[in-house]
Amino acid sequence: MAISVKRLSHLISLKRPTKHFGVSNYSASSTFQIEYSKWNNGGGTFHKSACIDPTVLIEIGAVVHSKAVLGPNVHVGSGTVVGPEVTIGHSTKIGYNVGLINCRIGDSCVVHHGVCIGQDGFGFFVDDKGNMMKKPQLLKAVIGNHVEIGANTCIDRGSWRDTVIGDHSKLDNLVQIGHNVVIGKGCMLCGQAGIAGSVTMGDYITLGGRVAIRDHVSIASKVRLAANSCVTKDITEPGDYGGFPAVPIHEWRRQVACRYRISKKAIL
Repeated sequence: MAISVKRLSHLISLKRPTKHFGVSNYSASSTFQIEYSKWNNGGGTFHKSACIDPTVLIEIGAVVHSKAVLGPNVHVGSGTVVGPEVTIGHSTKIGYNVGLINCRIGDSCVVHHGVCIGQDGFGFFVDDKGNMMKKPQLLKAVIGNHVEIGANTCIDRGSWRDTVIGDHSKLDNLVQIGHNVVIGKGCMLCGQAGIAGSVTMGDYITLGGRVAIRDHVSIASKVRLAANSCVTKDITEPGDYGGFPAVPIHEWRRQVACRYRISKKAIL
């Protein structure tokens, strides 16, 4: 079948690489191939400036970016992105689709699927013109040793101090840690707990499910908070607390009993 000269020239032009600002559209791919390589143990991709121990397993689909440091026996799951200059200590296991940036992770940690660590915190202010402006978020998130972080938990990096999770602390799924939060060692945070920015928590604290802590609050060591509690001011003494606002547990139980009696009388 005959093809016109005009039609033929059009087909040929479709196969030519287009150029933008004098750079071929293949240049980005070429640069990626030069700077990144396939990791033999697992098939993942790593930047040539990254420092990776030979025992590290990087699964296919995972990417380790420039100047990242991965210690011995680290396992990085498929779909995970290890950002520039991120440090991961030895024997730490990273699940699938994890995002790590602006952070340091200690030894023997477990980071489950979908966790995000080191992204910007939620900080804004209104300028003189009434515009909502973003506050700089320039510091890191620092995860201690033997920490376990549940699926889809988010830990923001700091703005005026690093966000810190202490050694041996355990975080359940769907926990939110705001910027500048400092959590001591041996703490346990149950699912859907939310900690606002700049909170300081001592050691061996337990938060029940859906506990909320307002910003800039300090909590003493060895405090336990019942599920659905809300901390609105500093807690300076160890013990059990509950309610909204959180009060010592025996006081909260009296409040609940009193409300129950009042409601029963109202019905009668």
